[in-house]
Amino acid sequence: MNRIPAAFLLALVALLCAHPARAALPAAVDGEPLPSLAPVLERVTPAVVNVFSSTRVQVRTSPFFNDPFFRRFFDAPSMPRERVQRSLGSGVVVDAEAGLILTNNHVIDDADEIAVTLQDGREFQAEFIGADRETDLAVIRIDAEGLAALPMFDSDQLKVGDFVVAVGNPFGLGQTVTSGIVSALGRAGLRGLEYQNFIQTDASINPGNSGGALVNLRGELVGINTAIFTPSGGNVGIGFAIPISTATYVMQQLVEYGEVRRGSLGLEVQDLDGELRSALDVDQLDGAVVTEVEPDSAADEAGLRAGDVIVRLDRRAVAGSQQLRNIEGLLAVGREVVIEYLRNGKTRETRAMLSEDLDSRISGQRLDNRLEGVVLVRVPDRYAQRGVRGAVVEDVRRNTPAWEAGLREGDLIVAVNREAVRNLGDLRRQFPVRGGRELALEIRRRGRGYIVIFEQQPSS
Repeated sequence: MNRIPAAFLLALVALLCAHPARAALPAAVDGEPLPSLAPVLERVTPAVVNVFSSTRVQVRTSPFFNDPFFRRFFDAPSMPRERVQRSLGSGVVVDAEAGLILTNNHVIDDADEIAVTLQDGREFQAEFIGADRETDLAVIRIDAEGLAALPMFDSDQLKVGDFVVAVGNPFGLGQTVTSGIVSALGRAGLRGLEYQNFIQTDASINPGNSGGALVNLRGELVGINTAIFTPSGGNVGIGFAIPISTATYVMQQLVEYGEVRRGSLGLEVQDLDGELRSALDVDQLDGAVVTEVEPDSAADEAGLRAGDVIVRLDRRAVAGSQQLRNIEGLLAVGREVVIEYLRNGKTRETRAMLSEDLDSRISGQRLDNRLEGVVLVRVPDRYAQRGVRGAVVEDVRRNTPAWEAGLREGDLIVAVNREAVRNLGDLRRQFPVRGGRELALEIRRRGRGYIVIFEQQPSS
């Protein structure tokens, strides 16, 4: 029978005895403390809040109750029943003195009530300041003392591989911290958003994290957590955050105007692909090809024309049509920008003064106070070419005079006080209503005509 050497047994015993000691890390190694995010998070977490919203939704027990004749015949109640939809998310205090909180639009969209809970357990009702569906950002405000706000980092300086930490309220569990790195920059392709320039991270982001903070290792705010890519509904390590440089601009506009007023070049573009490179005889790999220039627009006055390839806008490289829209959409009205473009194989440069295209999109409040919370846009070209005339209601915020009067998203306004409306520019010229008198909007909804009445404005 072979004997096990004594030296081997001693080594085995020493190894087994060492395992329990490894189960708990020591507070220090060679006199040096172990790295920890705890000191940073002590400064960050008080500025991240939980956001709860509730929306009352009307429901009916039977589709027959939508028919007024049916209700009268059976003496059924005209008022529908209500149920309350609840939403949860997160937010970030960005101005402690003013009580301003950044969050996602989809967290508080159409909410009747918004509540905010701080890390210390205090709860406040929040005031809606403004929202921008195009970037999925919103600003709310609370009246509270002792708030903490996060300092902001220039997110344009982020690099792939930078360490980041996500803080939020996943699944309503309460404040939760996860860590990761910046996986990619400039991501786009999410549905329903016009302006996309996301930070991608593998820090765990789940439902309820929306609106929360993405910070660097100094505790500076670099982004607002917004969405995840998931085939199953859970986290798979692909999360998206809106860069704080974008969020800051949107917040400033919302606080000042209650909406985002964007400058426009007045042109249509598409990506520069292989076929277009050959047709335009350019070697440039990236850029946005101008396909149409609106007459009398900023681009028209700058001398741009169809076939030009824009490679830089406002001194920033343009990789394609989406990036051009991102840059354009975050430039202020009245700002002069430098445009670098290719024409006939030569690089050229021009300047354009950004203007606001109010014949394409305008907030109702700028026309009449009774239309507060309404966003109006022109009829899409594919419908205008078929003879559709009027102006489209893109959005109506709940609990506003327009909502109470019955105006809804998707309505087509065809007349104002019996004056026909051919397009959005035509509608703008109908305002202000003389003497602030009663306002009657003739609309088309699902092929049927209705009249929405607003009472006369009180004299000032």
